[in-house]
Amino acid sequence: MKILVTGSDGFLGTHIVRELLRRDFNVRAFLQPGREVNTLENLPIEKVFGDLLNPEDVNKAADSCDCIIHSAANTSIWPARSEIVRKVNIEGTLNVIRTSLQNKIKKLVYIGTANSFGFGTKNDPGDETKPFKAKKYGLDYIDSKYETQQIVIDYVYNHGLNAIILNPTFMIGSYDSKPGSGALILSLYSGKVPGYTKGGRNFLHVKDAAFAICNALIRGKIGECYILGNENLTYREFNNLVEKQLNIKCPKILIPRLFILFYGLLSQFISLMTGKVPNLSYPVTKISVDTHFFNPEKARRELGLAQTPVSEAILEAFEWFKANNYLK
Repeated sequence: MKILVTGSDGFLGTHIVRELLRRDFNVRAFLQPGREVNTLENLPIEKVFGDLLNPEDVNKAADSCDCIIHSAANTSIWPARSEIVRKVNIEGTLNVIRTSLQNKIKKLVYIGTANSFGFGTKNDPGDETKPFKAKKYGLDYIDSKYETQQIVIDYVYNHGLNAIILNPTFMIGSYDSKPGSGALILSLYSGKVPGYTKGGRNFLHVKDAAFAICNALIRGKIGECYILGNENLTYREFNNLVEKQLNIKCPKILIPRLFILFYGLLSQFISLMTGKVPNLSYPVTKISVDTHFFNPEKARRELGLAQTPVSEAILEAFEWFKANNYLK
């Protein structure tokens, strides 16, 4: 089968492409014109350049493909409200949906986010039945991903779209060229993190996410959502893993909730005055004090989601950063 992958040069997309090649699929990578594609160098794939917001480009890219994995998204969280974030995530996905129907695509695998469901505690983690509650953060990235998920579901049940939705948690691993999630590891390594909050996240090896996503081409139920996750860790527990894996000292100071929220407000105010991106915006500090814990049992059971220890993901991310001169 030939698989079209959008966002194929991104952190997750790069791993999806490699997993597809490992399974001997033909891969067509849909890329933005003029964009660096270093993470895809020397791979036996077909590259097609175009704009996700241009229906003709999307339709041309999907021609002769059997399935589409739509992982492209604008993940920017600054500014919190952003028209381009909403356009890429909502209108871009609508273009992919319409192209899937027009080209009779056998299956569309849409990559959402776990935060489209309600998060919880270690004793009562979020799952696919818990209602969305991340709207309180006021981020167009999170809100647009939730809205897009509802659009995909509507097209499945009302327009005959063959689609499945996968919702990764916080992914760690190699090829994080931006860097995105790995920025936390780099900050801990360089000693730029003064402490930790009482919050936490569900962490997942990005390779496990890619494995389940490729499984979803032939497994899983049409119209269903699947949270892809692994270990629920407080930030202190995550720091302890980083400390052990990298043989460094991580911060032991608990930052009070009110202090970190005030710092976020102050950073955001300074940013608005100077035009520079804040170190920590207010929405990000609000996220940092919550426990974004999830239960990925459904994906384990129905998609064969692997569960590589997060400690291995941390080490692989660090080794990749080291090999690619990010530690400078």
